[in-house]
Amino acid sequence: MQGSIAFVFPGQGSQSLGMLGELGASHPVLREVFAEASDLLHRDLWQLTQEGPLEELNQTRWTQPVMLTAGFGVFRVWEEEGGCMPDFLAGHSLGEYTALVAAGSLSFADALRLVQRRAELMQSAVPLGEGAMAAVLGLGEDELRVLCQREAQGQVLEPANFNAPGQIVVAGARTAVERFSAAAKDAGAKRVVLLPVSVPSHCSLLQEAAELFAKDLAAVPFQPPKAPVIHNVDVQSHSQPDEIRQVLQEQIASPVRWTETIRHLARQGATTFVEMGPGRVLSGLGKRIEPTLTMLYVEDDKSLLATLEAV
Repeated sequence: MQGSIAFVFPGQGSQSLGMLGELGASHPVLREVFAEASDLLHRDLWQLTQEGPLEELNQTRWTQPVMLTAGFGVFRVWEEEGGCMPDFLAGHSLGEYTALVAAGSLSFADALRLVQRRAELMQSAVPLGEGAMAAVLGLGEDELRVLCQREAQGQVLEPANFNAPGQIVVAGARTAVERFSAAAKDAGAKRVVLLPVSVPSHCSLLQEAAELFAKDLAAVPFQPPKAPVIHNVDVQSHSQPDEIRQVLQEQIASPVRWTETIRHLARQGATTFVEMGPGRVLSGLGKRIEPTLTMLYVEDDKSLLATLEAV
């Protein structure tokens, strides 16, 4: 296959009950990764993913370590099956930590501790019910920014995820997001969906959480990644530990620039993308961003074999 290969790792929102069950049954290494995480966090994460309760799986404090474990577990299955190393890596929000672990920049144990702390800080940053996020389909970036400025009315209301052309998520104070949702429909948005999340991620309401997180990042060793990891904040790769810490800190309260990330990777020569982990959210977004790219995924035995053959 010609062209470079990029691995992308999903974040919060791709979890579901029963995820990776087939892959875990046929590849013990996946269950071993979950066992390691469970021992560190004193909670059976495999049981949580397979049996629930769903309400607990969807709590930020558990979703984040679960998705890190799931993505890294799939990557370990890929390695054990003789799969190639990628030329580039990236992750959507939380998935950036999985990318750093896969690239050898951060140990799995340290990443688990960081993402659990990250989740706790994010959860406590805004009182429950006072923040919100909404996905907007069918509005351009410029139009959306103008609406955010108009409907903020002194509150926080900001673009949070630039997921694909015409698919942007806003975050901020709940009442501001509700005003925005009504205005966006009037402005011609095809659809506005209030997301079932407990934290208004990637907006300035989380600035204090980001500042507190700096201490946790400073206590963890980072290494230069074995392959470039493209970061959400600045759509660049970094090799110096302090630079990596800085972009991870900023990421909490800054928008996820996913559309730019995929386009940047395509300009760098990446033609094949492999989504490592449950769900196919990033594969779908990638096709919307750059339809000519090859989007593959690994989440069960069939997709594992097909992707191994393809690359």
